[in-house]
Amino acid sequence: MTKRKGIKRHESLQPLSRHHMIGLHVALKLKRAGKEESRLTIEEIIQDTMDFWNPDGQNHFREEEEILLPAYAQYAEIEQPEIIEMLLEHVKIRSKIEGVLKSKEINIELMHEVGSLLESHIRKEERVIFPMIEKVLPEDKLVELAPYLH
Repeated sequence: MTKRKGIKRHESLQPLSRHHMIGLHVALKLKRAGKEESRLTIEEIIQDTMDFWNPDGQNHFREEEEILLPAYAQYAEIEQPEIIEMLLEHVKIRSKIEGVLKSKEINIELMHEVGSLLESHIRKEERVIFPMIEKVLPEDKLVELAPYLH
């Protein structure tokens, strides 16, 4: 049996990648909400989503938007479809998570939608966006960013 190799991430981006792993677990729970394969109640899934989102998920998006992408823009053209898509997904995810967390009514369909969007967004950042950033940012810039990324 061969051991699967994960994506080797620059040390400065590893905290964001670790948070992505937590996000993927939450996304899976949201996608399974109300289904037979879910071992959690809807209330537990909402609580897990809240624990992920407040404040860490929101801060994660801010770090990407306010620290990582401005650094990237110093070295590369920022108006790329992948970056625009990433930022639009941040807005959609924020909106939909707020809908799940603040709605008086439980909306299973919205939970599934958020789970799918969150999962595809995280995978895109890990497989496309972060490699783009690592390729363009010089080592000293990546090291300089490290203390600001959690």
